[in-house]
Amino acid sequence: MSSDRSWQPVALCSGNHSHLFFPPSTQERKEERLRREIRAKAVCQVCPVVGECRAYALHINEPYGIWGGLTEIERRKEIATVGF
Repeated sequence: MSSDRSWQPVALCSGNHSHLFFPPSTQERKEERLRREIRAKAVCQVCPVVGECRAYALHINEPYGIWGGLTEIERRKEIATVGF
């Protein structure tokens, strides 16, 4: 797996939904974060490139945001379990 990002223009997270995938620059309460993450993951569930996105984020060890339907913590667990 390379760091190829040719799939990104097709990703549903771009455009109007992009604010859901990263925390705001201001403080975010736990409940707000959970709601934002649920909404972002709902977008990921119907995204045609969710697999490519997840593989990319795991490969580069992306530390921020929701990628491929996984939060930062979920990606760290995936890397620890599967290894990348």
